[in-house]
Amino acid sequence: MLIKLGRGIIPEKEIQPSQDEIGDMSVAMNKLVVGINHTTEFAHHVGQSNFNYDYQPLSEEDTLGHALMRMRDDLAENERILEQKVIERTEEVVRQKGELEKQKMRIEELYKDVTDSIKYAKRLQDSILPPDSQIKKLLPESFVLFKPKDIVSGDFYWMEETNGKIHLAAVDCTGHGVPGAFMSLVGANALDIAVQGKDTNTPAEILNELNRITSESLNKSEANSKVRDGMDLAMVSFSKDFKTMEYAGANNPLYQIRGDEVMQTKADKFAIGSFKHGEMHYTNHQIDIEEGDMIYLFSDGYADQFGGVKGKKFMYRQFRDTLLSIKQLPLQEQCEILNTKIENWRGNYEQIDDILIIGIRV
Repeated sequence: MLIKLGRGIIPEKEIQPSQDEIGDMSVAMNKLVVGINHTTEFAHHVGQSNFNYDYQPLSEEDTLGHALMRMRDDLAENERILEQKVIERTEEVVRQKGELEKQKMRIEELYKDVTDSIKYAKRLQDSILPPDSQIKKLLPESFVLFKPKDIVSGDFYWMEETNGKIHLAAVDCTGHGVPGAFMSLVGANALDIAVQGKDTNTPAEILNELNRITSESLNKSEANSKVRDGMDLAMVSFSKDFKTMEYAGANNPLYQIRGDEVMQTKADKFAIGSFKHGEMHYTNHQIDIEEGDMIYLFSDGYADQFGGVKGKKFMYRQFRDTLLSIKQLPLQEQCEILNTKIENWRGNYEQIDDILIIGIRV
């Protein structure tokens, strides 16, 4: 038995004690084996976190037994502390989750409020655009490709019939989205006022007056003259019989296609709202037109769009080539081709700006 114990093997059978000194040793050995078995069973239960298992040391001097009991108590305390920490952490996670849910709901509410406001702003902006019926009545052979980058746009188009002329403008306000949309409301209102003047019957006169009204509306004083709010635009005026056409532009040129030639009338290189009234004046251009000519007004959003294999801008040269290739097609078909072409060019790239193109066949 001693040999087995020395090898860590606990005997399964007791030693039958004899009636002599060896018998007393056998009894003591049997008690030791029972104690070791009990201690082993205790250690097994402690290892399974059963800290309530009944265990008593062999005696007050049982060093191993008392050490195991201290280990049990320490493990039980550590487990209690760990469980408490888990409970506290779980409660903290639940609390934080609740806070995040509240924040998420608040953000969703704010997003809905902002989106609803922007959608309402879009309805306001749509109200300043000339109705399709008016465009078709005054310019039967025409199209408008209008692709805002966001819900609302910094680009807009404007039309008015007055004093025997049809005035048409493609306008690009500073920025896009909500800031651009606010500028578009200022611009459209200013155009409505400008065209009512007795001395504003040509595109250049209208642009000069538009600059005055816009500057006053934006309060362009010395103190805030660095604010770069303004508009680029191209404006044409047709006589009612379409025998004559005039043009004036602020940064945005005019394209006229006759046969296989794209004729460009350049704009003045200063934006509406960028100078004090009277400091500069827009140039009025008398444009010779013939039946069948194609006239195009546009903002810079189409040519500036990134895309293609190399992620480059579409550019004005490719824009002019595209217009040349579709000039003979019906106006609605031209509009659809221009839209498809820029979408294919853009691919997975983000639309970077509002897009506006107006086409008129004389």
